Amino acid sequence: MSGVEEYNAAQTDESMRLSMLAVDTHGYTFVAMTMSKFLGFDLCPQMRDLSERRLYLPRSVKLPENLERIALTNVSERAIHKGWDELLRLIASIRSGRLTPKEALEKMGSSAQGDPMHKAADQMGRLLRTLFLCDYFSNPEFRREMHTLLNRGESVHQLQRAIYFGRLAAERGRRRDEIRAVSGSHALLTNLVIAWNTMKMQHVVDRWRKEKHPIEDAWLRRMGPVHFGHINFRGLMAFGVERYADALLAQPPQKRRVSGAA
Repeated sequence: MSGVEEYNAAQTDESMRLSMLAVDTHGYTFVAMTMSKFLGFDLCPQMRDLSERRLYLPRSVKLPENLERIALTNVSERAIHKGWDELLRLIASIRSGRLTPKEALEKMGSSAQGDPMHKAADQMGRLLRTLFLCDYFSNPEFRREMHTLLNRGESVHQLQRAIYFGRLAAERGRRRDEIRAVSGSHALLTNLVIAWNTMKMQHVVDRWRKEKHPIEDAWLRRMGPVHFGHINFRGLMAFGVERYADALLAQPPQKRRVSGAA
């Protein structure tokens, strides 16, 4: 969620902002769905269990007979109204940069249960998930788009496993700086592969368009630059470190000892 908010905040063109974030079942909460909606995008979870596909409706709604087995009328509109102002202040703090979405979610964790703001976000999140499920089951195009996003996310994980498939040595990754170095290096190599694939794919698209070869935008929307079958991860890598050998091997200057007069 933090990454989407940072990306959208940096975009001056609204058409370039992300409107959806697809996650697995364990990647969402009712509170998270509310916060993402307030921040301008939809959190779209993949519902694995049937128990997660239950509909939640306000208590004032009369439940139709054909929905009795899959719906509950236990959403409190009063709770949403009571915590609404505090919820808006929380979102304003995120937008102003005083609070990150991660910090806000931590603030709204299990320890905040019973707080009016937490209850409002929880109750509203139930309504948002109900609307999401209605779109998911009734709109095939929306369902296909969400599955495409999930598949691309999993493809990135497969690429990361292909780049490094082993395990860290016992003496590595224990300090915070080592964890940052390992994680940052892994992310850098992953982004290099994606960037290289994107460049090559764009070259093909530009050449085909120049040659008047028919290309439909729908094809490009379904393509992702995460393939790695054509890349040899076990080859030899050469780095021109000889240019920096003097700086790398230079001995630090030693301090001179000044002897006092007898």
